[in-house]
Amino acid sequence: MFTFEEICQLIRLVAETRVGGLELERDGAKLRIDGVQPVAAPPPVVGAPLVSEQAVQALKTAMTALSAPPQPAPSPPVAEEAKESEDNLHFVTSPIVGTFYRAPNPDADPFVQPGDRVRKGQVLCIVEAMKLMNEIESDVDGVIVKIYPENAQPVEFGERLFAIRVD
Repeated sequence: MFTFEEICQLIRLVAETRVGGLELERDGAKLRIDGVQPVAAPPPVVGAPLVSEQAVQALKTAMTALSAPPQPAPSPPVAEEAKESEDNLHFVTSPIVGTFYRAPNPDADPFVQPGDRVRKGQVLCIVEAMKLMNEIESDVDGVIVKIYPENAQPVEFGERLFAIRVD
């Protein structure tokens, strides 16, 4: 398989070198990139190269790089403090796809703020789905540490809504 970055690199390379196209196959996956076709170009002179030596070298370099086994993307460094702080956190996630609302109506105060103590069963927010207002309740006792989505932001199933430090 080709990664998105590899495909983008090959497209740029084909565009820069102005070759007619490129076809590659890796692990059963085939990739074809059509290049720029010359418009009304004069017929080639017999014995003259159709592609510049520079373009050939650039393509060889790219092919060599692509033939090497793909390296996993480096994972971003994780601070020890961030790891430790998540140990005692409980995450409330969205049970449905919808729109996240922090308050019951635009003029009302939010259900909860960071730093508020919550009890199991207390309403934390509303997720609207297909004109139905679904109250999302806390399933633990604790303190709200973080509210992830902004008000009126779309949320996905399983997306984190709240981080609660469990008592």
